[in-house]
Amino acid sequence: MFAGVSWVAAATFALLCVSIYAQQPNQQLVSQLCLGCICEVTSGCNTTIGCFDSVCGPFAITWGYWSDAGKPTLNNEPSTNDGAYARCVNDPYCAADTIQGYMAKFGQDCTGNGAIDCDDYVRIHRLGGYGCTGPLDGKYESKYKLCMQTFGRQ
Repeated sequence: MFAGVSWVAAATFALLCVSIYAQQPNQQLVSQLCLGCICEVTSGCNTTIGCFDSVCGPFAITWGYWSDAGKPTLNNEPSTNDGAYARCVNDPYCAADTIQGYMAKFGQDCTGNGAIDCDDYVRIHRLGGYGCTGPLDGKYESKYKLCMQTFGRQ
């Protein structure tokens, strides 16, 4: 099903990638575990993936998603600078800021269980703020659940 050792190594790297972000003092909607698993299921947390088609970075973020998230930037550069979007979403920490901003705007109980949690955030990230009640594709959902089960016990 998955290449066990390499998948675990990649997921561990994903969690480490966002661990510094999670140590920042501001209130986080999306946990480091959740960010790591979203990163893992989106690209294998490939931080060198760059841009392809209309998405960029390890979280496959579109310009519209980044804009809805408040256009965070690296080192507080102006969001109007040429390339600010791509520089941000290709950086795992700025991309995590983007996800936090997007979830602050669109966070909702997509699963109908009465709580807003990572199960909702993964759907919002994948399906959008207005489509999160729809189903995730099977492979994506299976990888997400395996990541949460594997690293949620730590």
